[in-house]
Amino acid sequence: MITTQQLAGMIDHTLLKPETTADDIRRLCTEAVQYGFAAVCVNPYRLPLAAELLSGSPVAACTVVGFPLGAVDSVQKVFETRQAVRAGAAEVDMVLNGGAVKDGNWQAVREDITAVVEAAEGALVKVILETCLLREDEKRTACEACAAAGAHFVKTSTGFAGGGATVEDIRLMRSVVGDTLGVKASGGIRNRQDAEAMIEAGANRIGTSAGIEIVKE
Repeated sequence: MITTQQLAGMIDHTLLKPETTADDIRRLCTEAVQYGFAAVCVNPYRLPLAAELLSGSPVAACTVVGFPLGAVDSVQKVFETRQAVRAGAAEVDMVLNGGAVKDGNWQAVREDITAVVEAAEGALVKVILETCLLREDEKRTACEACAAAGAHFVKTSTGFAGGGATVEDIRLMRSVVGDTLGVKASGGIRNRQDAEAMIEAGANRIGTSAGIEIVKE
């Protein structure tokens, strides 16, 4: 059985609501350090403050790129990624180009991810597939594209598309990427039972805004 400390070390303490205040970010970062979470994930506008507050701690500053739709072009995603790295991001969660997936334009999908990976200059890149919008074959090919493009993680969801992580999707993603990439379960994970089920299925990161509630159970 996973310990509470081990579980905390897999959680990305997340706050992506558009109305988030500076005080919210200060609280989020204090909590992340206190509970030993892996990272704090915030919108780009709040990243400089989060990075400053987390400086010198083991908690990584993470932000999102192409969020929440993934429908901007690669030039914009590259710009966002470079800005994020300059602002102190150690990790970047980018949204897959779902339209290109539906077109079957896998070259565009791979090039989009590759461009972000290169712009990240060594920062960890997690690719959000938005699994609730994809067929099983699209999920499989998307995971393969992420691996081919040099991404470090595949991630289920933004939490903004009406669907979140499922155990079935985590199993599928892990079966495709094997041990070569991380798998992040995100979206709708509100309690310890759900978090542990995702980990058992193959997730090694959990994105949630309920991290404290999860580790206190």
